Amino acid sequence: MTSDDNSASPSAPVPLSLVDRAWLRMDRPSNLMMICGVMMFAAPLSLARLKQTIAERLLCFHRFRQRVVKIDSVPCWQTDAAFALDWHVRRVALPAPGGGAELADVASDLISTALDPDKPMWQFHLLDGADGCCALVLRIHHCYGDGFALSHVMACLTDLDPAHPALPAADPDADAGRRPHSALERILGQAGESAGDAVRLAGALLDAGLDWAGNPARARGQLAAGLDYARQLAAIAAMTQDAPTRLKGPLGGMKRVAWAAPLALAEVKAVAAAHGCSVNDVLVACVAGALRGYLLQQGDAVAGVEVRALVPVNLRPPGPLTELGNHFGLVFLPLALGIDDPVARLRAVGAAMLGLKGSRQAPAALGILYGLGLAPEAIKEGTVRALAANASLVVTNVHGTPEARYLAGQRIARQLFWVPQSGGIGLGVSILSYAGQVDFGIVSDLARVPDPDALAQRCVDEFHTLLLSTLMGPAARKTPRSATMG
Repeated sequence: MTSDDNSASPSAPVPLSLVDRAWLRMDRPSNLMMICGVMMFAAPLSLARLKQTIAERLLCFHRFRQRVVKIDSVPCWQTDAAFALDWHVRRVALPAPGGGAELADVASDLISTALDPDKPMWQFHLLDGADGCCALVLRIHHCYGDGFALSHVMACLTDLDPAHPALPAADPDADAGRRPHSALERILGQAGESAGDAVRLAGALLDAGLDWAGNPARARGQLAAGLDYARQLAAIAAMTQDAPTRLKGPLGGMKRVAWAAPLALAEVKAVAAAHGCSVNDVLVACVAGALRGYLLQQGDAVAGVEVRALVPVNLRPPGPLTELGNHFGLVFLPLALGIDDPVARLRAVGAAMLGLKGSRQAPAALGILYGLGLAPEAIKEGTVRALAANASLVVTNVHGTPEARYLAGQRIARQLFWVPQSGGIGLGVSILSYAGQVDFGIVSDLARVPDPDALAQRCVDEFHTLLLSTLMGPAARKTPRSATMG
């Protein structure tokens, strides 16, 4: 977060950081930049206690009392003098019979509806279901924070033990120990932020130059890093449009969310260990297999087809969260849909992920986002369209807590979320591990994938196929599955 004065009070207007501003500007009717999730409970949740918990444990982050206003054409955070918690936390009727299908209907309507830009852009919707069950649908605009920051917020909002609720968290954005701003930045504001970064970079390069004279090996390493960063920027700029499958095309603006039965995290870890890869590799390979099966079911050819997924990468330094907002890059992950064998597909995903981990594509993409925060509207729109044309979906994997959590005294039985998509991308896959389970949350534009439930179920089925193939060994994979898919 940036401000003209680090000692400014939370009520003083504060310019959005360039990356937060970029996510604000990427809003469009067909793709709202809104992170949406749901917590499911096996027992009723008291609305009064929920509001009390949010007042004590969410509003201690002063950002959630603030709305975005423009001051001299610059988007700024400003405390909402008319803030009313009742607007942000409300009960919504769940149609009869009050089951999962009705919850998906309501969540789909909410994820297709923009938040009020004249108020702090977040809302919690409490829905009472059948048999005493209930659900809480959360909507938060992306400019308030990325998934990594909001995971921290949710952890502060919930408890491990309902009998011993945690104290309100410290507000990371109120930390007076943040980097002081130069006179240039205080005078020029957002433009000065970039100039200030350039001045600091120049100083760092000078220091590095002095150090390089006595340490040639370090000089070679830093020069190689800089060259790789430049190569990644060039590679993103030169990237061709993604494969023209039914996943690409005009968007309609109406979204549909879906999910299927959860996986056992222990089983996913066992498969990953058996193949010497990561849990993330296994789950993303399941997504690739699900896309393959879905396209085959529609009668589409998949031989030689490769689609790209945009994958967020956390770029925060290790340690406690020091600020909300957005600080992540993006990588373009190729998914080879022409591979029928699930183990071969897993190996291909693992190799692609390994290659991206060794590159600086994510920091390069973050640099592009910084630029989008300042670029003129026409350039910003053209850049967003170009980047979105290079991918068919967004895939993100968030590690939740291994233990069950409690909100307002009630145990959270299950959690899901749905990642927003930018530009012309119409499909998002969100993977969340929580309390020993793994869930796939699918959100799609109905013009591109009208039946995301089928895709969610295929993700689960692909894991069971991979699990069976792992248990039975290579002999079980001799018969092609493409002939039996449908």
